[in-house]
Amino acid sequence: MGEESRLAAVVALAQGMAAAQSVREAWRAAALGACRALDGSFAALSVWERDLGRLRVLVNVGERADDEEEFPQDEAYPVHQFAEITEFLHEQWAGGGEPDAWVETADGPTAGRAGFCHQRVAALRRRGRGCCVVAPVVLHGRAWGELYVARPLGVPVFDRADADFATVLAAVVAAGIAQTERLEEARRLAFTDSLTGLANRRAVDMRLDEAIERHRRDGVVVSLVVCDVNGLKRVNDTRGHAFGDRLLERFGSVLSLCGAMLPGALAARLGGDEFCLLAVGPPADDVVKVADELCRRAAELELGDGVACGVASTEHPIGPVRSARRLFRLADAAQYQAKGVRAAKAVVAGREGPDDPVVRLADAPPEGPTPERRRFRGRR
Repeated sequence: MGEESRLAAVVALAQGMAAAQSVREAWRAAALGACRALDGSFAALSVWERDLGRLRVLVNVGERADDEEEFPQDEAYPVHQFAEITEFLHEQWAGGGEPDAWVETADGPTAGRAGFCHQRVAALRRRGRGCCVVAPVVLHGRAWGELYVARPLGVPVFDRADADFATVLAAVVAAGIAQTERLEEARRLAFTDSLTGLANRRAVDMRLDEAIERHRRDGVVVSLVVCDVNGLKRVNDTRGHAFGDRLLERFGSVLSLCGAMLPGALAARLGGDEFCLLAVGPPADDVVKVADELCRRAAELELGDGVACGVASTEHPIGPVRSARRLFRLADAAQYQAKGVRAAKAVVAGREGPDDPVVRLADAPPEGPTPERRRFRGRR
């Protein structure tokens, strides 16, 4: 491969990783890009898990053997089986050397400075491959893992120039992984409440819009529990905001614990003292039971005065739910009702039938020019 072709291959690999929408897509783009750039038939990307002392395969691409999954759940190899990782990579690199790639063949090593690795040679033979090039991936100044590209039997084996090129590709992969991790962290922060670690309002809005669309299309049950932590202002005024934050954190933990009783439920802090649980799929009765359990556990917290919970579910007689906004209004009206009567359990919209007072309250004309979800707040 000429210099221009190799430059184009590097650019294609970098662009493929940059276009990835998730970490897994970035792994796949890295392995595919390297496989094509080195004219290989198979490639894998693995991470070195130091705490577990193993190399864990993240992705396999190309001509996979029967025992190789694209995204394996448990394909990992003890590091002691690959002496070059700890001896060649760590010790030589730490001594001032470079994290260069090396080549192994079904008959033994041919290029690079790593020693003969029986496990790699055995794997090549077992899977009908003729050679492989192994390139260390270095991230943030530390050995992160390895890029592995193989060719089948009967074709030219990798040479020293291929190993040098693989070293360059591994550096591009490392840069792509670093960028992907930064973007993932940014996405996580964008959808996470910094105080409690729960999802935030932006995450709820996105998930709820998707859920309502599924409900309209497939009839999937969508339920929303809206909670208001009682006594936060008193705690802030009498004991300080640090104690108020502690109350919110403690309730967030209780909410997360109760939400785990509903498969796939999203626990979130909407802002201030308001929280919610979004459940898509579970029966409404199960959601109400969890909301009642949430009320019980919140009442036992050392701070605050429990919680007011309102529940709205498309499975209850609340009329057609064509928008996320209406389900929010219903759950919020139920929560307002629970707050007003100091209910020890959740108040459920539609529980009293079509003429349910909660439904009437939610569907009443808004007070003022802006029909915000929190329009009930002024009535308290």
